[in-house]
Parts: sequence; C-alpha cells; structure tokens
Amino acid sequence: MNVVPTTTTQYGFQAFAADGRARIGVLHTAHGSFETPAFMTVGTAGTVKAMTADAVRSTGCQCVLGNTYHLMLRPGADRIADLGGLHRFMDWPGPILTDSGGFQVMSLAALRKIDRDGVTFQSHIDGSRHRLTPAICMNLQDKFDSTITMVLDECTAFPAAYEEAESSMEMSMRWADLSKQAFRPRPGYALFGIVQGGIYKDLRLRSVSALKDIGFDGYAVGGLAVGEGQTAMLETLDATVPYLPEAAPRYLMGVGTPDDILSAVARGIDMFDCVIPTRAGRTARAYTASGVHNLRNARFAGDPAPLDPECGCPTCMKHSRAYLHHLFRAGEMLGPMLLTWHNLTYYQDLMGGIRSAIQAGEFAGHAAWLRASWKSGRYPNDRNPVLRTPYTPG
Repeated sequence: MNVVPTTTTQYGFQAFAADGRARIGVLHTAHGSFETPAFMTVGTAGTVKAMTADAVRSTGCQCVLGNTYHLMLRPGADRIADLGGLHRFMDWPGPILTDSGGFQVMSLAALRKIDRDGVTFQSHIDGSRHRLTPAICMNLQDKFDSTITMVLDECTAFPAAYEEAESSMEMSMRWADLSKQAFRPRPGYALFGIVQGGIYKDLRLRSVSALKDIGFDGYAVGGLAVGEGQTAMLETLDATVPYLPEAAPRYLMGVGTPDDILSAVARGIDMFDCVIPTRAGRTARAYTASGVHNLRNARFAGDPAPLDPECGCPTCMKHSRAYLHHLFRAGEMLGPMLLTWHNLTYYQDLMGGIRSAIQAGEFAGHAAWLRASWKSGRYPNDRNPVLRTPYTPG
C-alpha cells in the first residue's frame, strides 16, 4: 500500500483521483515520496515521543513533522547542521516538514513582543531572549535540511476581534513575502505559505489571494483548531479551500481527530498533523475502530482481548487490554509506548482506508461507516467492503 520512496530530486505534487472534493495523490520530494491524504506524525523536538524511528516507520508513516521553535532552543540549528542535518540526527531519511514556530510563539503570550519585522521572545526553558524574523526562520529550517519549510506567520488567537484578526493576517502576509525572498530554492525542496484570517471569510480570501500572488509550492490553512470549534473550523475551510490552487497540496495545520480528518478530506485537504494520537497514547486513551477508550477504566482489568481486533500493530498482536490497563495503573513507561504505537498505526490505517475509499469512489459511504462504528462503541463484525480492494498508488 505504501509508495516506495523515489530517488528523484524534483519536487512535485500529482493528484490522480478524486471523489467529490476529496482527492488522492503523491507528493514527490528530495527525500522520497508520500501519499496523500497524509497524516504526518509529530516529532516536535526531533523525536516522536515514546517511539523509535523504526517503530514510527512500522506504522506506515511516510512524513514526519519537526518544530523550529523547539529545535532552535535545543539542541540548536548549528549543532543539527554540524551533525548532518535533521534527517541524519533523528534517523529519518524520508520527508520532514518543519513548522516555523509561529504557533508556539503565540502561546508564549507575555514572553513575546511582536513588531512588523518579526518577534522577540523569551525561551520557556531558561528565559533567554531570542529573535525570529522571516529571514532567520528560513535560515534555521535550511540548517535543519527541512524537506518542506513553512513560512513564518502569526497564528491568530481565538477569539479575536475583526480588526485584530485583520492586522494579524496582514502581518503574516508581509512575513510570507519576506520568507519567500529569504528561502533558498533547491531541487526537491518546498516552501509552503500559510492562510490566516481567523474565522472571518473575507480575511481568509484576502490571505489566499496574497499568497497566490507571491507563489508557493503548497498552501497551509493555519489558525484553526485553536478553540473555535468544529462547526466554525469547517465553515472556514468551506470558505477557503475552493480558492486554493488545485495543482498544489493543501495542508490543514494541527488537525486533528479522526472525525475532523474525514470532514477536512471531504473539503479537499491533502495533509494533516496533530499531537492527538501521541498525547492520547501517553494518557491511556486508545483510538480504535469502535471509538476512543480509556485503558485506565476498571472494565479492562480482566479483559483478555486485543485492544483492536482489526489492528496489526505489535500492541494489538501481542498484548491484551488487561495488560495495557495494568501498565498504566502501575505507572510503567511501556504503557505509553505501546499505546502510542497503536494510536499512530490506527491513524495511518485510517488514512490508508480513506485513500482506498476515494480511489473506489466510495468516500462518503466509507466515512459514514467509520462514524457509525465509532458511535456504536462496538467493534464492527467485518471490515468495510470498500477496504477489501487494496489501495494502489496511481
């Protein structure tokens, strides 16, 4: 089912099948190719929490995400560059997308000061002062050897008054232009712009227009999943995605739950990332074909069944729900490791099923089947017939 990484040095996106607005494709990069719709596993500080790189690969993940803010603070961009770049540093030769750090800087609140040229902030680690500008941000990600670089933006907080969201969006568009000017083009590498504008449709359209005028290799929708709720998020996507270039990949940043992913794929989104599956794995929450389950619950204490009978990950193949319950109750670190492994496998299987359904022209029915299974709280008696036909990349 997985695309074999290519040796091409050319960047390119190929969308080769669609079902409504949902579409499947392949993104080619200097570090290999990956299928879309894709879920990029989050490795914020150069590691996916509780996972080895080999374990991440075994889930079917083809692209991981790092974060400029965290990596610039430690171990530092120069050190990563001296050690051969982020791919070698974290044992991930495949594609790596690095977020610019705009979201993290936003969350610092009192520890940051924004001006029209960038942001000055204090480290949450030791209070040291740092500066991020579009040029500095591009240089940092260059030193990381990021496959996909994100422009520096200001992630607009929610709620935000119209005037505040407008000012924030306009600054992000200025920074996007400066980021494009500072980015060092190389074969197989990409720079993505980020649409901002809060939940205001006209601001989103102005942002899209500005980014298209600058020109990017891909387009992200940022500033969502920050408290606005699913309805507002989807309304914002409805007002934004149709105006993004068809020939470029579309990335919804920081989203989300399996249901969010289904809804966004239906609206034409190609790429996702979120900490949910790894964070849930550390807090005893399992994503399964029958919904989300808390393994700390007493009902699992004597349950000999595998966590998810449909899952082929080592956690489900080798261990029982009772054992996982015991590990979390006993505070053993193996619990978060095993559950993270399962959750990441579930997310990759989810994406593979979505791709199969789109290829078969059955995406809407597949999405309904998944939601019914999650709502029932019971494992389905059989796999969705759509998934009997393996997905084959175009």
